[in-house]
Amino acid sequence: MLKIEDSMNKVPITVAHGDGIGPEIMAATLHILKEAGAALEVETIEIGEKVYLAGNSAGIAPSAWDSLRRTRVFLKAPITTPQGGGYKSLNVAVRKTLGLYANIRPCVAYYPFIKTKHPKMDVTIVRENEEDTYAGIEYQQTDDVMLCLKLISRPGCERIARYGFEYAKMANRKKVTCFTKDNIMKMTDGLFHKVFDEIAKEYPDIENEHWIVDIGAAKLADTPEAFDVVVMPNLYGDILSDVAAQIAGSVGLAGSANIGHNFAMFEAIHGSAPRRAGQNLANPSGLLHGAIMMLVHIGQSKIAENVHNAWLRTIEDGIHTYDIFTEATSKEKVGTKEFAEAVVKRLGQKPQQLKEAKYSDAADSMKAIEVTPTKRAVKTLVGVDVYLQANDITPEELGKKVTTLNGNGLVLKMITNRGVNVWPNGFPETFCVDHWRCRFNAEKEGGTVSHEQVASLLSRFAGAGLDFIKTENLCAFDGKLAFSTN
Repeated sequence: MLKIEDSMNKVPITVAHGDGIGPEIMAATLHILKEAGAALEVETIEIGEKVYLAGNSAGIAPSAWDSLRRTRVFLKAPITTPQGGGYKSLNVAVRKTLGLYANIRPCVAYYPFIKTKHPKMDVTIVRENEEDTYAGIEYQQTDDVMLCLKLISRPGCERIARYGFEYAKMANRKKVTCFTKDNIMKMTDGLFHKVFDEIAKEYPDIENEHWIVDIGAAKLADTPEAFDVVVMPNLYGDILSDVAAQIAGSVGLAGSANIGHNFAMFEAIHGSAPRRAGQNLANPSGLLHGAIMMLVHIGQSKIAENVHNAWLRTIEDGIHTYDIFTEATSKEKVGTKEFAEAVVKRLGQKPQQLKEAKYSDAADSMKAIEVTPTKRAVKTLVGVDVYLQANDITPEELGKKVTTLNGNGLVLKMITNRGVNVWPNGFPETFCVDHWRCRFNAEKEGGTVSHEQVASLLSRFAGAGLDFIKTENLCAFDGKLAFSTN
């Protein structure tokens, strides 16, 4: 059994045992790491349900942040977020607060020892972790309509695209694929795709491709061996990484890394499963795989290899927890503690059929992904969209009313309802709700608009008794219109 902790400087990490099955699988994981000789100095913090119910809506105490600032490495068990009330997602809070912009989820099949429809599957999902609809900015604007803002930034796109290619380079992967929906969201997803293509040119030795996310997801579910590393915006990545983990064999086996410039968090991708808590049933494999990724991150790659290969040998030997146990391939059904002991017993061994785990210390270079400073463009204001709540009114009636507000260099060009043009020349069959967008452009073709003109327009709306609920400035950057034209 390989043990080298005495010859290495211990690396401080922060550990949270979590809720539900969390304490059990964390105990099993830490036991395996200790027996493997991982050089760790553990600081324990309290997060999750107890903290929420004690009155902290964030689920994490200020003192816990102090520990994370000291160690910069977080190994976290699953937590339970109480239902109802103003409780925030702790995962989202930690990712954003610590700048953990990249979420990495390897999804691997372990055929024939774990049931799967895709024996050759070995896909890593690299998900942007901070932006997209996960900015969590939402509003109720009218009786009928809720709004969620989708925020995509150039630096955010560049960081995740570059990370995807650097990960492929480090892990000796041959291809990086981008999934977006830029045939519909031409500006937000369009930016993600555009930046991906720009970054891909810097890695000529790695194949690159792009798929529209719906057909890409279908292909991923049907033929995952066609993919290697897949880079996605936040929402698609969240959904499809769970899909990929499940079709590989089980969500319960997958670990996850959340990487930033200065901090990193490692976890299982599954939840706290409170119904299984305290029964010595839970499979610790997902958290253990997160911990293996942590060991690579902190420069203990040989320990990571030792632990991972011992786990693979345990799976090969048919020592399985209830969730992956089958009469056809399993030999012994074990509990959480017994599974951990089986892995410890096999430290120093390697798999006989499954692919041997090998890790590179080149992972160190992954901690400093830089972005190109944004070149500032000449920005001009060319119009404004004014959003209204208006009830019990037809598009024609609203159009007549709003055109009376033309003046001071601004003129109404169109009215849309849920993105469909309804005035002028709308179709009477179009179903409308109480949420309307009124687009005003400069009266002079190609002209510009001032903020004072916009403010004056809103005063006219107020004077007419029209309930404006939101405005969006229509801008051009270096003379190029930077908004959807319909």
